[in-house]
Amino acid sequence: MHELWLSFQQLFDAETLLRSGGFYLLLIVVFAETGLFFGFFLPGDYLLFLAGLFCASGLLPVSIYVLCGGLLAAAILGNYTGYWFGSRTGPMLFKRKDSLLFKRKYIVAAEEFYHKYGALALILGRFMPIIRTFAPIFAGVVRVDLTRFTILNISGGVLWVAILTLSGYFLGQHFPQIVNYIEYIIIGFISITTVPVVITVIRKSLKKENK
Repeated sequence: MHELWLSFQQLFDAETLLRSGGFYLLLIVVFAETGLFFGFFLPGDYLLFLAGLFCASGLLPVSIYVLCGGLLAAAILGNYTGYWFGSRTGPMLFKRKDSLLFKRKYIVAAEEFYHKYGALALILGRFMPIIRTFAPIFAGVVRVDLTRFTILNISGGVLWVAILTLSGYFLGQHFPQIVNYIEYIIIGFISITTVPVVITVIRKSLKKENK
């Protein structure tokens, strides 16, 4: 039981995941987080950043081209899987009961985000936890045109992977000692990505109080 818990904890720990799981586990995690509804809890943004950083420092033994290509493929295929799942489940997904691995409020949040930003939600959502997982699922529910979805899926995937992974890679090349401050990097990423979610929750609470 203790070993099982440790394995589960490693899914949250991007540094441990990269050091012990390596390139292929990295691809599996990115695929799951970008398209499987139970992958919303997995590390995303800072995982890509650390992957680039570890690649530059030699801790992840793959070239930056292979790394970016693999991450892009995983991110795109993940979104296609989410789209397919949403198109198959349809409106019934909104009636699904909450469980340990599924919360209806997340698909509702993705719906609101999509209505606010339109098709751009599939690009902007790449940089936001939870929305990143459920936006393609909702796109499948409302049956966004597949050609349009493909364009947005690829565009968002390229931006997400390139910005975060290459930022980590070039920073690691120019400042190799930054590897010693990984904890601060993770805290920074969590803070940045959590702020929009917290603001949204506060706004909703204030609206309910004013009604």
